[in-house]
Amino acid sequence: MALSEPRAKASIGSYLIIPVLAVCMALSYELFIFPNRFAPAGVGGIVTMVQYLFHFNAGYLNLLINVPILIAAWFLVDREFVIKSAIFTLVFSTAFLVLDKVDFTPFAYHTDNGTSNILAPVAAGTINGTLYGYAVRHHGSTGGTDVLAFSIRHYHPEMNPMWIGFTLNVIIAVASYFVYDFKFEPVICCIIYGFVNTSMANTVLKGYDAALKFEIITENPEGLAGELLAQLHHGVTLVSAEGAYTHNEKSLVICVVNKHQIADVQRLIQRYPGSFAYITSVNSTMGNFKRIK
Repeated sequence: MALSEPRAKASIGSYLIIPVLAVCMALSYELFIFPNRFAPAGVGGIVTMVQYLFHFNAGYLNLLINVPILIAAWFLVDREFVIKSAIFTLVFSTAFLVLDKVDFTPFAYHTDNGTSNILAPVAAGTINGTLYGYAVRHHGSTGGTDVLAFSIRHYHPEMNPMWIGFTLNVIIAVASYFVYDFKFEPVICCIIYGFVNTSMANTVLKGYDAALKFEIITENPEGLAGELLAQLHHGVTLVSAEGAYTHNEKSLVICVVNKHQIADVQRLIQRYPGSFAYITSVNSTMGNFKRIK
């Protein structure tokens, strides 16, 4: 069945954004990671340490590591995921080769002048975590451990892919102590990078359109629902309920609102004595949900 025009455009757009993300991540390595002598998480950490030790360009090594992983994954996991991961890997590696010929000394952040060692992994982790999050949101990945983890999970569904990446990152952090002249600073930088990277990726994956869900048990559902609709302009769902202790008939009023409307909802609930409510966070909303400014 042919894709509708909006869906076709969205599909093409998701393929076009992957190379942009790859170039931005390669630039982040050149500006923050390579000049400060620490290894980031994942396969990027391996290629960074090898480049530091043997001056073997990270672009070539990144391809050498990822190609067999991607070929194996082609037969195991979703094809679209593999294709987008391959596009990212190819562009990322090519960007390394091109950017290696550019002198970034005037722009790169480095700690040789006594500035903070912590800022480099924080900056790189923030940027790369954001880029990784958007790559995953577009059903792709940055290659390496992501593809490997999901391929392993094909045979062992009970395994959590996060633990595979975590194990590799621990090995990289320990190895960086020996690679970078037996210093603890690269190990600490690797840990900081991994934490910030994961935090930012999770933020992007959860979305920025967070909301709050109110579930209110009340004996006057019509009055409360009417005020919620009229004053907050959000949809309301009514569900019949029964108290397990008293067996009295009640109603469950469900309403998802913007975060800044929490005080308005609480004020309305107080008008209906005997009502009980609890609030849960909504990471993202889809469909007909109004953004009330």
